[in-house]
Amino acid sequence: MQETKTIVILGGSFSGVSIAHRILKQSAKTGSSVKIVLVSPNTHVYWSVATPRALIPGQFANDKLFQSITEGFKQYSSKHFEFVRGTAQSLDPAARKVGVSTSSGAQKTVEYDFLILATGSRNKDNDGGAIVPFKGLESTEATKAALQNIQAVVDKSKTIVISGAGPTGVETAGELAYEYGAKKKIILLTSGRTVLTTTTPSVSKTALGMLKDLKVEVKLETRVTTSTRTTRNGSDQVELSLSDGSKLTADLYIPTYGLVPNSSYIPGKYLNADGLVKVDEYFQVKGLENQHVWAIGDISDLESPQVLPADRQSIHLAKNIALILSNKPPVPYKEGSRALGLQIGKKTGTGHFGSFRIPGFIVTYLRKNLFVEQLGSMVNGSAY
Repeated sequence: MQETKTIVILGGSFSGVSIAHRILKQSAKTGSSVKIVLVSPNTHVYWSVATPRALIPGQFANDKLFQSITEGFKQYSSKHFEFVRGTAQSLDPAARKVGVSTSSGAQKTVEYDFLILATGSRNKDNDGGAIVPFKGLESTEATKAALQNIQAVVDKSKTIVISGAGPTGVETAGELAYEYGAKKKIILLTSGRTVLTTTTPSVSKTALGMLKDLKVEVKLETRVTTSTRTTRNGSDQVELSLSDGSKLTADLYIPTYGLVPNSSYIPGKYLNADGLVKVDEYFQVKGLENQHVWAIGDISDLESPQVLPADRQSIHLAKNIALILSNKPPVPYKEGSRALGLQIGKKTGTGHFGSFRIPGFIVTYLRKNLFVEQLGSMVNGSAY
């Protein structure tokens, strides 16, 4: 009888949940005996892709943005799946153990045969201001509360400043400007010479034009040097000092730049200077080759932190684990073509696949609901 392999997956967001289903479904077909132990501080998967629109009141009901993990895996027996609600605190590769702080406050040791690190990333702190959950927070309850709070702040704000003109910043500015028009002043700051500086020039130019059409005030080559909370006329505001020497006063300040990997539990020798896990072309953690420890998604240093690369990585690693369980050699991963699609308001969008610019109407059609309709099938595994 084949020995059951315990595969521990740290992280219950897109990467962790998708690869858990893929491994379980593949093992059912191949006859491999595995047990997945999924560790996450969150009870639900949060569809963070929709956050730029979800921060506006009345756009999405909670059940469109949050889906229960345990409900999504209820078709598997306890012999094959276990959910541990907790946060990874330590990793001991030599002993093949992970230390977990559970939601009840207890400390738990989880042993593994295979280990997948998929704990993702979080946004940098917002200087005490309103938290925008572009990524899930420390618990599902905290994420829901933050979303409800930011909606209330957005509703009453007259001037909103967004800093960072990557995809998140551009989409957020576009959604706010489309929804509120002249009712609110939307300002987008970027230290670059244009928006979306890492994409193709034609997409950057198109996006900048779309933002201006929506009356977003775009300040190029301008960054925030300091932000200070203040109260004026009884209202809580933030004063921003800018790199050009000027100041801005806003009701709401939303920084969208910079992600912090959730990697504090991993020994430093396996991380790069940014806190990302160093991996090879098999997603193996460098320094732990052939020890069945991998990292995928936002936490790895291989590709940009986006859903499409994370999905490709999930697919590939699940197949490689199936090969390993069948005593076959794994296959190296090849990065896909760089791609980007984003909406700028509900009626315009732009993007590219490799060097090809995707027509705006295609982007808008594909992203009209920011893919929230895919959340249910992702969490319950019917998508795989």
